[in-house]
Amino acid sequence: MADRPRILLVEDDARLSAMLLQLLETEGYDLVLARDGQRALHEGLTQPSDIIVLDRGLPLIEGLDVLNRLRSRGVLTPALVLSALGNPADRVEGLDRGAEDYLAKPFDIDELLARIRALLRRHHATVPVLTVPGGSLDVGSRLVTVTTGGIVTLSEREGQLLERLARRPQQVFSRDDLLATVFPDADDLGVVDTYVHYLRKKLGRDCVKTIRGIGYRLGPLS
Repeated sequence: MADRPRILLVEDDARLSAMLLQLLETEGYDLVLARDGQRALHEGLTQPSDIIVLDRGLPLIEGLDVLNRLRSRGVLTPALVLSALGNPADRVEGLDRGAEDYLAKPFDIDELLARIRALLRRHHATVPVLTVPGGSLDVGSRLVTVTTGGIVTLSEREGQLLERLARRPQQVFSRDDLLATVFPDADDLGVVDTYVHYLRKKLGRDCVKTIRGIGYRLGPLS
């Protein structure tokens, strides 16, 4: 867990977003603000966060659609929906479509802060450790503990790529799939090959297996 937990705040109301930014920064959080659904999707796919605080009525892409797209790309960051749509049917829809919590506007500030703290506790209590060739990957810290001894630190994108492969160790991923899910801000398939090379350099050539004509999969687990 970082010293300052990172929150992706998705809110198009200028006055409310300014108030929330000031409040949450005072509480010790790092904040990234997205004012529309398209920006929220980009930030959610390219920058890891500890919590997403998400409005529903957003320009460009509706809030729950943003959340659906993030979940379909493997982004499991806990989400708190903060919306004026607050009747029971709206809350049920939000929770059914991937949110961990739902708070209606207008809201009590102390309750909002308490819900964020609760989500952080649950999130960091359940950050997975995945088995990878020759060791294990702590998804939260991006540290690989090598069975022969030692710890290898991965970059953000190296960690995301290895996590993607390790969550489905039997699946062969096409380069197109890995480009879209791990490197959505890139448009050159070569970036996938480059980061596979980086992983192999740090963890050994067997950590990622090339399936000719198809793509990549996790290397064999001992």
